[in-house]
Amino acid sequence: MKIIREQIAPDQGSSFKILLTPGLNDTFLWHFHPEYEIVYVEGTSGTRHVGDHTSVYQGSDLVFIGPNIPHLNFDYGVRTACEQVIVQMKEHFLGKDFLELPEFDSIKKLFGKSHYGLSFTGETKDAVGQKLKELPSLNHFDQLISLLQILRILASSDQVNILNETPAGNKAMQKEQVRMAAIYKYVETHFDQHPDVNFIAEQVNLTTAAFCRFFKKNTKMTFTDFVNQYRINQAKNYLLQDKTVSETCFEVGFESLSYFNKLFRKTEGENPSEFKKRYLNS
Repeated sequence: MKIIREQIAPDQGSSFKILLTPGLNDTFLWHFHPEYEIVYVEGTSGTRHVGDHTSVYQGSDLVFIGPNIPHLNFDYGVRTACEQVIVQMKEHFLGKDFLELPEFDSIKKLFGKSHYGLSFTGETKDAVGQKLKELPSLNHFDQLISLLQILRILASSDQVNILNETPAGNKAMQKEQVRMAAIYKYVETHFDQHPDVNFIAEQVNLTTAAFCRFFKKNTKMTFTDFVNQYRINQAKNYLLQDKTVSETCFEVGFESLSYFNKLFRKTEGENPSEFKKRYLNS
């Protein structure tokens, strides 16, 4: 598997590109591009994999990714409906010297920090997400004004997490990502069948102990926690298909209904029946 260099061209009549819900949930698209990218995903839970950082987001996600940072498509493995808005822009999309203007000092710093990969939370995520969803309905001039407002909000926010300890672009990570792709695929096809850490370790040419260290370093989670998180995400899909809590529990691989309920509440902040009732009623 190779890291794919994505070719991006601005929209006609615009200095940047807006991409809506690409629908790549069945594709492991490990890719990079020289453009800066803002990604907003709403209405699902999935995997955030940017550079060396891997984690699970819940409900929605807002990230700002600098140039040439390898990243996974945020809808990979998602089985429920989700909405995405992606904005891609070149560094000098407003001209070579626009970031040198004093009015853009905070945005220049934001662009610098984006080389580490940034994730935004709280009111920042909600406000920017709403503005991103409104972008496609605007004319090109108003889209540009709105994008500048979005960048200003991001630049002034303290509700931000830096995803990588060092700048993440241009790293030789192909071997690690081949391993991660194999692990994702294994979990996707065996999450309901007692995934075996010893088996997958052997498949990616690591001892079990080395695999556990590798996986924890890359995901900040144990393999068991990752599998359980994947099961909970799949459980939400089944519940939204109107399956019972008991049916869902056993279909995603849990053997104890009480443990399933406990873990679901710990992860989602509500038990499965409350989750199902809230979403189906809405």
